[in-house]
Amino acid sequence: MEKASLREAYGRALLELGRRNENIVVLDADLSGSTKTKMFAKEFPNRFFNMGVAEQDMIGTAAGLAASGKIPFASTFAIFATGRAWEQIRQSVAYAGLNVKIVASHGGITVGDDGGSHQAIEDIALMRILPHMAVIVPADAIEMEQVIYTIAEYEGPVYVRGSRVNFPIIYNNGDYHFQLGKGSIIREGEDITIIATGLMVHHTLEAAKELENCGISARVINMSTIKPIDKELIIESAKITGAIVTAEEHLIIGGLGSAVCEVLSESYPVPVKRIGIEDRFGISGKPEALLAYFHLMPEDIIEAAKRLLDCKPYRLRAIA
Repeated sequence: MEKASLREAYGRALLELGRRNENIVVLDADLSGSTKTKMFAKEFPNRFFNMGVAEQDMIGTAAGLAASGKIPFASTFAIFATGRAWEQIRQSVAYAGLNVKIVASHGGITVGDDGGSHQAIEDIALMRILPHMAVIVPADAIEMEQVIYTIAEYEGPVYVRGSRVNFPIIYNNGDYHFQLGKGSIIREGEDITIIATGLMVHHTLEAAKELENCGISARVINMSTIKPIDKELIIESAKITGAIVTAEEHLIIGGLGSAVCEVLSESYPVPVKRIGIEDRFGISGKPEALLAYFHLMPEDIIEAAKRLLDCKPYRLRAIA
């Protein structure tokens, strides 16, 4: 199985954008080797700003650059980008509606041995709640590159969540085109819908293959844009399959699962099961072991789907 780094994809896309547009500027909080913004820094040192271990200053400076007509990309680890600098993001970026792109690496529990203190499992919720903020979680390196090119043209604040580990390649046929606010149907199905984001998209595809062997047809959706979420696709899927499982490397509170439930509860209620991290922090361990420990593996999705199918006869009628 071919895997590729989302961080490397980000660095390559950023470098190409820098060559195309002199208004692209990049800020980092002393982690450019890890976030891969060093690629941009090497070629465009006058447009790169290492803010040191001062994430609040980085966001404030990015806001000032955006107000001056630049297109700033600000990067650090997800735990610092969304936690340490949340007030500055709220007050200086989102409140003002400024054109700042926050691209964070090291999201989720697959940060691994660094432990719960460095595993950002609430970052999607923290960013999704902010008015004007778009939230994107790419499923592979190919989508990450397309996301970066897209948000460079989009006017407004954006949060993109990347990862420390390499993701399996999903979009390897050259036909995929990322659209902000649109989900991607990767596999059609009639019995149940599984909506996933980030690394969990791959796990969901693996689960769907096994479910097919059991006679269960699963529709698989990559919901890379968490906000604005694709309401039409969610409702369409609920009408077709009558039951939905969500899967995310994030707390089940406030993330993809919550966003999907919000849509369905108001428009077309069906049984839903959220796969994610329960109400707790992460722990230290190897990425694959942590995914198993927190029940984020294909077999966990399979079990949830089978149990949810038993609820389908009792689904509520659509709200008129």
